[in-house]
Amino acid sequence: MPFNRPAVFVRSFRKKYPTAVRAEGVYIWDESGNRYLDFAGSAAVNFIGHADPEVSHAMAAQAEAVEFAHSSQFTTRIAEEFARELLEFTGYSGGCAYFTCGGSEAIETALKLARQYQVEVGNRDRFEILSREQAYHGSTLGALAVSGNRRRRELYLPMVRDSARVAIPYCYRCKYACRDCGHAYAEEVERVLDDRTRSTAAFIFEPVSGATLGAAVPPPGYLAKVSEICSRRGVLTIADEVMTGCGRTGRNLAAEHWNVTPDIVVLGKGIGSGYAPLGAVIAARHVVDAIDKGSGAFVHGFTYNAHPVAIAAGRRVLHRIAERELVRAAASDVEATPGTCLKTQLCLLRDCRTVGDVRGIGLLWAVEFVKNKEMKTPFAADVGFASRVSDAAANRGVMLYPMQGCIDGLSGDHVLIAPPAVITSDEIIWAVARFREAIEEVETSVPLA
Repeated sequence: MPFNRPAVFVRSFRKKYPTAVRAEGVYIWDESGNRYLDFAGSAAVNFIGHADPEVSHAMAAQAEAVEFAHSSQFTTRIAEEFARELLEFTGYSGGCAYFTCGGSEAIETALKLARQYQVEVGNRDRFEILSREQAYHGSTLGALAVSGNRRRRELYLPMVRDSARVAIPYCYRCKYACRDCGHAYAEEVERVLDDRTRSTAAFIFEPVSGATLGAAVPPPGYLAKVSEICSRRGVLTIADEVMTGCGRTGRNLAAEHWNVTPDIVVLGKGIGSGYAPLGAVIAARHVVDAIDKGSGAFVHGFTYNAHPVAIAAGRRVLHRIAERELVRAAASDVEATPGTCLKTQLCLLRDCRTVGDVRGIGLLWAVEFVKNKEMKTPFAADVGFASRVSDAAANRGVMLYPMQGCIDGLSGDHVLIAPPAVITSDEIIWAVARFREAIEEVETSVPLA
């Protein structure tokens, strides 16, 4: 046994992690005094900024009142209040909110809810979940079953029941050369459902792709067409807004950009902004009605769902989003916002030799790296280009979120950028300049020919 191995089961034993000791606003400090600008929002989690005293005070007050009460025995006032406010924020008044400890738990909840809904309305044969290639919906086995990312799935495939999948819109490498591709990708959903409607309970999708594909925005008409196809067949739509919800894209929910109202919405990350483990499932009125007027009980539950202290954090986070107008701040289609500044600055990186694509919306962006821009040739997976860029940026005080496998689950490098909405234009300009330096440093050390 190595004497220097950490006691914590870290993400990778091949990596040395700095120890975070303090955070404030958009910055995190390690124990050596190094300051890092959290340009990835800690994996697209933090939206309101670090160390907001109002959130910690709300958590402490709730812990002093009722720190825990099991949801099979009690509800709490804080959960009821937050649920009403969240339903209003998301536009699902008349529905219900089910609170979890994070996004993966919320995905599991949504999958089981979709299945039970179909049983309640008399469709007992509907159990399959249609999903998309290169999507990622969480680390639990049910979530992995509906995910398409090979790198995160392959090891566990013998343990999961696989699902049918369709292609995901990816305009930089569009299989339809972006010729009415929104309609073409939607038709793939229709063709699969032509054969599987009787067994399909729901279609799950990210309105804007998260980490594994990197902020790929769907083409015009795609989401509206998919929603119509599913609705016509009685197949529920589940929007995975774990990364995109709660203002990240410049709307309360990302689906609002395309005037789509899914039957079920999954929230995580931004709903608690990192202050407490928290996720939520928002169920539309007709989904809740089916259970309320049917069996009357959702056959599902977690020990810590609707944990009062986590709920207190989420409620105060939602208030801070409103008070500081952070949804507007995130918007990249409004003048003089951090979202617009981030879009402008990142697009300047397109002149770098290895930057093939810059894509995104609001405060969720990705930069994809290629070895050859004309041919869009990816770097070999063992080069680890995105990780090298991320390391070089961290050495300059900027934290990025590197990913590999955006093309086929194995090859293709990109980094995700998703800073807190309290970031200033000066901080964005400074961070992008350091990002550029990191790219150029790695370009000099990796053969491009």
